[in-house]
Amino acid sequence: MALVRYLSENPFATDEQLADQFQVSIATIRLDRQALHIPEVRERIRRVAEDRTDAVRSLEREEVVGEIVELSLGRHGTSVFHVLPAHVFARTGIVRGHFLFAQVNSLAIAVMDADVAVTAKTELRFHRPVRLGETLRAHVDVVAQRANVARCQVYTKSLDDTVLDGTIWVAVEPRGLRKDPAGERGE
Repeated sequence: MALVRYLSENPFATDEQLADQFQVSIATIRLDRQALHIPEVRERIRRVAEDRTDAVRSLEREEVVGEIVELSLGRHGTSVFHVLPAHVFARTGIVRGHFLFAQVNSLAIAVMDADVAVTAKTELRFHRPVRLGETLRAHVDVVAQRANVARCQVYTKSLDDTVLDGTIWVAVEPRGLRKDPAGERGE
């Protein structure tokens, strides 16, 4: 069936997105999902996340903006973020840019195989406004590491449409922070 094929390639598609894709009502999608024993999007995300993630070291998992669905420490990661009314400007329905940034930035930090990781530099390009109701899939690849700085290629897509891409450099300290640098100098 077309719905099963589509969800195998786009497991994070919402019922609204599926209804648009197949030009049917949301109720029809929900009935078809139930008949085929396909869970709602949140359950599909949770199942994918359980199968594809390492343990995050550099921050608490709850601090990542979006839900991590794939994570290989030191290599790559993917997260999904559902745009809700709290994430958009009330007048326009357009997502506030800091949520787009926070999704890729927190994911880049989560990917680091280190006790401490902080953003050193970013170069991002926003391609188009994102609106209420969209589901964003962010991906981070660690492409180089020199000394204690990792260079990450990042992008965010809504369905197949790239909405943000660029580079984030993350400074890492694998051993963790020194206890109290100011106290050690007697300040």
